[in-house]
Amino acid sequence: MKRRDNAPIRIGDQRLTLAEVERAARSGAPVVVEKGCISRMQASCDYVRKLLEERQVVYGLTTGFGKFSDTVIADGDVLRLQLNLIRSHACGVGSPLPEDTVRAVMLLRIRALALGWSGIRPCVVELLAGLLNRGVTPSCRSRAPRRQRRPRAARHLALVLVGEGEAFFEGARLPGGEALARAGLQPVILEAKEGLALINGTQVMTAIGTLACADARRLADLADCTAALTCEGLRAVRDAFDGLTHGLRPHRGQRRSAENIRRMTEGSRLLTGPGELRVQDAYSLRCAPQVHGASRDGLDYIAGVLETEINSATDNPLIFAEEGRVISGGNFHGQPVALAMDHLALCAAELASIAERRIERLVNPQLNEGLPPFLTHRGGLQSGFMIAQYTAASLVSENKSLAHPASVDSIPSSGNQEDHVSMGTIAARKAARIVSHGFEVLAIELLCAAQAADYRGPSGLAPGTRWLYDRCRERVPFMGEDRVLSGDFRRISEWLRSVDAAAELGWPGEAEGTAEAGGPGGGRRKAASADAGEEEQDGGRSEEPDGPCPAGDAAQHQGLGAGSGPPDADEQPGP
Repeated sequence: MKRRDNAPIRIGDQRLTLAEVERAARSGAPVVVEKGCISRMQASCDYVRKLLEERQVVYGLTTGFGKFSDTVIADGDVLRLQLNLIRSHACGVGSPLPEDTVRAVMLLRIRALALGWSGIRPCVVELLAGLLNRGVTPSCRSRAPRRQRRPRAARHLALVLVGEGEAFFEGARLPGGEALARAGLQPVILEAKEGLALINGTQVMTAIGTLACADARRLADLADCTAALTCEGLRAVRDAFDGLTHGLRPHRGQRRSAENIRRMTEGSRLLTGPGELRVQDAYSLRCAPQVHGASRDGLDYIAGVLETEINSATDNPLIFAEEGRVISGGNFHGQPVALAMDHLALCAAELASIAERRIERLVNPQLNEGLPPFLTHRGGLQSGFMIAQYTAASLVSENKSLAHPASVDSIPSSGNQEDHVSMGTIAARKAARIVSHGFEVLAIELLCAAQAADYRGPSGLAPGTRWLYDRCRERVPFMGEDRVLSGDFRRISEWLRSVDAAAELGWPGEAEGTAEAGGPGGGRRKAASADAGEEEQDGGRSEEPDGPCPAGDAAQHQGLGAGSGPPDADEQPGP
């Protein structure tokens, strides 16, 4: 987890943002459920109790699930039904999801339940917030037999709330009940509808996607940076990034990437004019703004989908207490997120794909404009960065397989009751993996471009690219002799994952999403909660509801000349 962020995230009438999700997931920002949400949840669960008293047949309250939706449950088994649900559905396999992902899932679950459409008691949601705030992270398995509307990871999370399952707390993996006790929390006994409310919806795929989208946006900024340094290493023609050209095709992402590369290379003595060395460059250099920009535009769309989803009610059935209705619908279906996640996979894959082609141009003596073959001045005896390009090519090839859309697949289950499913969590996991590969590929490009800059002479770099070169050389020295590069790749990729290049370089901020402003759930809910919103500004949470719930070290470089630069590198302006 990053350095702790103590500014609270308030769950109320205001929209939750993607940045807040990342803060809670990765910086430990605390969560506060505000008064208006408490009141709405209480009204919703009161209506559920009324339905039970009237012995109405309602899906998930007094019936079974899936193919058993027509099976009516006896009055005395209503509570047992909810516990059986989360136990029977906790069938995930594989390694646990990362801590930041589980924390994001918890926040999104709190947000969805706090909207007040699920019939769950406020104390259950506040227990979930307590887990998040006290650092109890349920152990949620990352894979299941299939991925659809209720990812199995959510079941494992729900188990901890009742004192079962497993959770991580203060570095230890513990039984769920013990983790709660050590954190000073008490498990709950689930009442009608609450087990279903805790596991229904799209929160797992959306949590994975939200963090992956945030990473991919930083990846796009870094791709502009590494491309700029590569352009200097290859003496590219600067006119390809001129604003006059990009103004005639005003895709927002393209213009932004072109502007970033211009900023990075402003003042460069290594870029060239048309005809100085060549008239125009290969696509991987000349078309970088168009390719990077298309991914940027895709990420804007994806962010908009995610921001809508994290502020939506995705339970089933939904409780409309004011209207006196319970509606079984399909808001749980993950298709909107699944399609966005497949798009995210493509956007990230293309950033890595074009970067690998730039790596090839840096190391290939037929393409690298007079640089030493494979960026070593002792070719033959030394292999230089020859195999580094193999690694990048391998990652990009794997991305091609991972980028095959998951959302086109569907395997019916539950006696064909659930006969079309989104596979959205598979799509999200694949997209996150491609984004991770993207950082590895850019790390390799940065190392190759820095090596090329050493041969050209770093004094010719622009201030922007010199910043990038210096940050690289602070972590990895020039490679004068062959050495094990895996440690270099790791150090640079870890730095790339941690840095906000746009903030470091003072670039304008990225718009967070394109979803319309306004409260989720429609105008009626917004108007109904206006007074609560004014009360919340005075601070504090609501009064308690009507009663408590039942109870490796860095690799060392070796070899001759591993940290030395090429002879008189800074005095050689290059060909």
